[in-house]
Amino acid sequence: MNALQRIWLVPLVFLLALSGFALAQEEGDEAWAPTPPRLSFVDGEVSYWRQGADEWARARPNLALAEGDALYSGNDANFEVQFGSRSFVRADANSQLSLLEQDERRIQFKLTGGRASFDMRSIAVGDTLEVSTPNAVFVVGHPGYYRVEVDSRETHFITRRGGEATVTTVDGRSLAIYPSEDIVVTAGNPVKVATYAADAPDAWDRWNDARSERSGESISSRYLPADVYGTEELDHYGSWRVVPSYGSVWIPYGVSASWAPYSTGSWVWDPYYEWTWIDDAPWGWAPFHYGRWVFVDGFWAWAPGPVVRRPVYSPALVAFMVRGHDVSASISIGLPGLWWVALSWGEPVLPWWGRSERRGHPRWAGWGGPRIVNNVVIRQTTVIKAEEIHFHNAGLPHAVLTLPADKFGRERIRPVAETRYRAAEFAPVRGGLPVKPSRASLFGGAPRGVPPPREIASRPVVSTRLPRERAQAEPWQDDQARLRSRDATQSRYVIPPVRQAEDVRSLPRPPRGAEVGPERLPPPLPPRYGEVRRSAPASPAASRSQPPREPAPLRAPRPPATGGMQVPRPRPESAAVPRGEVRQGGAARPFPGQPANQTYRGRGRDAR
Repeated sequence: MNALQRIWLVPLVFLLALSGFALAQEEGDEAWAPTPPRLSFVDGEVSYWRQGADEWARARPNLALAEGDALYSGNDANFEVQFGSRSFVRADANSQLSLLEQDERRIQFKLTGGRASFDMRSIAVGDTLEVSTPNAVFVVGHPGYYRVEVDSRETHFITRRGGEATVTTVDGRSLAIYPSEDIVVTAGNPVKVATYAADAPDAWDRWNDARSERSGESISSRYLPADVYGTEELDHYGSWRVVPSYGSVWIPYGVSASWAPYSTGSWVWDPYYEWTWIDDAPWGWAPFHYGRWVFVDGFWAWAPGPVVRRPVYSPALVAFMVRGHDVSASISIGLPGLWWVALSWGEPVLPWWGRSERRGHPRWAGWGGPRIVNNVVIRQTTVIKAEEIHFHNAGLPHAVLTLPADKFGRERIRPVAETRYRAAEFAPVRGGLPVKPSRASLFGGAPRGVPPPREIASRPVVSTRLPRERAQAEPWQDDQARLRSRDATQSRYVIPPVRQAEDVRSLPRPPRGAEVGPERLPPPLPPRYGEVRRSAPASPAASRSQPPREPAPLRAPRPPATGGMQVPRPRPESAAVPRGEVRQGGAARPFPGQPANQTYRGRGRDAR
């Protein structure tokens, strides 16, 4: 090493060693972190259970699922979970579905009772889906449509749209599953396996197909990376505009003049990401886990920034703040509350989750636009002092929100806008938040839900491997609560035995329909172009014992309670308020900028 190199090396090492400083991270340097499956649709009474809880709580859309979470749909209810850019699982009435594990290339669910369909329009090469059931485990590595039904004796696994899979029974035998097959696994010693031609799609299958088509036809997907969930909801509840400073932005319809981002929802404790925001709006997934919020001409607008190759999920994109510059002192004298504000264009997040060495250090993972600190664009080698960051939105009216510390994440109360203090009086929180969780934090104060029948919850399932060791229970969970928590879902697993080399053989494929009855007829040909087709059903939650019903029109998600926030239904083109305008305080005001999908200027208000 020559003298010139040493001259440059000394200050560089000094800068890297400074306490409280961080260098901007490149997107490729980020280790893989899970994008939680999203509870994207709820119809009827749906409950969920999270590890550490002693009871089931009512589930609501936009819930981020964690490993170990279980969902149960009551009578005449169903739900949808998105776990990929175009991958969904939907469960019918009286079904229990759990997320067992999620790795970079593998996701595992279990179905202990009821009916669920896995609609996977795309899947990366090498990725696998594993579905554990009481008598067999099914491994999927191809796009397709897969329907699973579990009752006390039989498990049906149906493949459609070219889907292929492998089934391994509880006694270790395996069988390849071809497209358009119905595999029936019957309990016994040994278990029986029969194959049939798949029946024609029914109302449940058509409803699943119609739901998946919504994501494929989404206009909003042209402005976002493929792996951002919930893009189809943005089409119905807002408008895309182009503004000079930020490019394409999305502006929600129907929010009040006093509304601010992260004001209508609740904080929930996630085992991996810790404090996570669950928004009440039906469109409240993408705008609160990706991108930034900006204030343009009197409107709040969501700015996703330039499209990146790999978007990175965050539990919330806010800056948490306390009064004063000494957080430890504020805690020691009794924290009166906790404040937060949505991050503005290009601002970094100070993570309160993840590995200890990354907590509290400015981070732009997944952000493809300019990186801005204190209204100054920084470069890759710019040194940033986290405690001296001032967040732009904190100076806007109604943007800084707060809750009392004893209510944060424990009760379903609406955050209030902070009007007593100036932005200069706040300092950002670095690292973990000073508010600790309780059992109520696992549900964010959600009301009690309907638990599944014990015979369903306690059913063991077949798995290809034992689940990873879970984190120890939180200190607030006493011994009695741990016992109740353990009994809540009874997650027991049966690992198929490893066969000796001379016994390793696939399960003989039985003739179709030979064991149980005659082979089922193949599905009819699709209708020709121009023939009348029936619309998809809204929510086919009827049991298999009921007679077929005439399909009803596809139903939009029920708008949840929003604590004063107005969430209008999708408006037709002939609505009273023209496209590109919004009513606030009784008057219609035009959105800023130009329509994002305008092809050329001069076409007037209806330009597209």
